[in-house]
Parts: sequence; structure tokens; C-alpha cells
Amino acid sequence: MRVGVLVGEKGDWRFFKEINEELGEWHKTEVFVDKSYQIPLLYGRLNRWAFHRRIRSLLQHNDVCFFEWASELLWPASYMPKTCRIVTRLHSYEITYWAPKINWEPVDKIVFVSEAIRSKFIKSYPAHAAKTEVVYNGVDLNRFTPPAQKEFRFNLGMLCNLHPVKRVYEVVLVVLELKKQGYNPHLHVAGGKFAGGYFDDYFESVKSAIQKLGLTENVTLHSYVEDTPHWLQQIDIFISNSYWEGMPVSLLEAMASGCYCLSHFWDGAEEVLPLDHLYVTNMELQQRIIDYVHLPDRDKYSAQAAMRTLACQKFNIVQRKKDVRRIIEKVGVGSFS
Repeated sequence: MRVGVLVGEKGDWRFFKEINEELGEWHKTEVFVDKSYQIPLLYGRLNRWAFHRRIRSLLQHNDVCFFEWASELLWPASYMPKTCRIVTRLHSYEITYWAPKINWEPVDKIVFVSEAIRSKFIKSYPAHAAKTEVVYNGVDLNRFTPPAQKEFRFNLGMLCNLHPVKRVYEVVLVVLELKKQGYNPHLHVAGGKFAGGYFDDYFESVKSAIQKLGLTENVTLHSYVEDTPHWLQQIDIFISNSYWEGMPVSLLEAMASGCYCLSHFWDGAEEVLPLDHLYVTNMELQQRIIDYVHLPDRDKYSAQAAMRTLACQKFNIVQRKKDVRRIIEKVGVGSFS
């Protein structure tokens, strides 16, 4: 089958590499490449023309086109003459920003990363409910593994850009409260500033709070981490404190790495973690951390193993990439001649 691959969000391949490799092993794939022209006076209009022409070409020359991210590439494609089948994967924030702009009529299948996000879509677009399907994100279980032996060092971890939605500031305040109670936690936040200079004020506010609260020995802001598997093996308790998520891959990686994971109750968190790993308030998070700290070592090891087992059962990338491929194949069977 001929499969056109269009990766939105300015070419954000973070969650799609394994799926694309799977598609390439079974089918002939053609990847969208955005080309820019730098001709004075005309480059803006010329680039828009070339952008739409390239999308139209993939639609015309493939049996099915897969849009990773239901965003800026799917938007114009959804208003072009229908010449092939269309499948897209919608992660999370597209539901509020891009979905209202897209013409959903020519889209044959919409793959969601969680039931919670699918429910939000169906509530707004009930006529397209039959097109929806859920495939959880996956993690490479051979790459992300628990360490052979792990001594508890009270390392808390968050893996994210410094973005308000991630609520790192609030976790810094939890670290302060733990210190007041006589504990000595160390919060590691990996990811650095949000790209493009956005939310620099948030980044500076978090840094300032760390300084003003005397937490420089208890909170470390790391930049982008190259060796994520090794970094996660040093983390005892991984925290997902966001108020909005789809299916955060960093949380799945932490589970696979044997971290004890806790999460705020964002919509869909219950699809990832057991209910007793979820919390609502900062005080509840603080108490969950303290409860884990006081567990005997054998119980800590059991809890870590349970996280790994859950990741293996529900979020194995080997199975998840097959699920996405089979959806594309099923849709492609009805491709246009």
C-alpha cells in the first residue's frame, strides 16, 4: 500500500518514530517535506502555494495519508478534494485549538491516545463518533528498564519543559513543605525552557522561587537530558502534576523504568495509573510521598515492580505501533482507485 506520512507540529516526531518504522516495513511510505523559497517580495505567497501543492500531491499519489497530529497539515488537507483515505492521530491540545478549524467530513479515522480525549471530541463532534478509535502511546521496554539494585535516595523527578500546564512551581512548594517536616527531598526537573522563548516568565518565576525559598540544594533544573533511560533510573518518585495531558510518554517511560509514579487527577490519568496513585491537592501529594518514604524496602521494591508490570501490560510500543498500522491498513483497503 502507498502511505503518505505528514507529521504536524512543525515536524514533531517525538512520539511517532517507531510507528513510522513499522509502516515502512510493511508499506511504501512517502514523507511530507516542507520546502521554503527565499525570493524577495514573493516568498510569502510562493511558500504558501508550495506548501499546499505538496500536501495535495501526497493526497493524490497515495492510497491513504496518515497525519500525525491533527493540526496545521490536516487543516488545509481537510478542505482539498478527496483523493485518498485519511487517518489522523489526535494527541490532546489539538482538541481545543485545531479541531474547530478542521473539516472532519473527509477524515476516515481519528486515533486518540486516551479515552478521555476521545470523549471530549465526541462531545463536540458527535456526528463523527463512529470514526474514532483509541490506541495508547507506547514505550520501548528494552530501552527503559529498572536498575538491577536501587537504593532509595529521595529523588523526585519531573520530565517536562517549564510550561505552566506542567505545574512545576507547585511541586517546588511541596518540596518546601517536606523540608519543613524534617525530610530532605531532591526534586530533579529535566527539560529546560519551553522552545521558542514562550513562557520565559514562568521559567524565571520557578528559578526565583527556588532561590527565595532556600531550596537550591533541594531542586535542580536540568536542561534537555540526552540519556533519558539513565536519568529515570536515578529517580525514586516520578510526578506528573499537569492539569491537562493526553497520554504523557514521560510518565510511561518512568513506569517502565521502575519509578514509583504519582499523578494529579488530570482527565485520563486514571487510564494510566491505579486510583491510589492519583491525588488532587498539594497536601495529598505531600502525604502520598511521605507514605511511600516510610514503606519497608521490600514494599518499595514491590511497588516499583508493579509500575513496570503495568507498563508492560498496557504500554508496550511493539503492540501499540502494530495497532496503529492495522488501523491504517483497514482504512486503506477502501482506498480510491
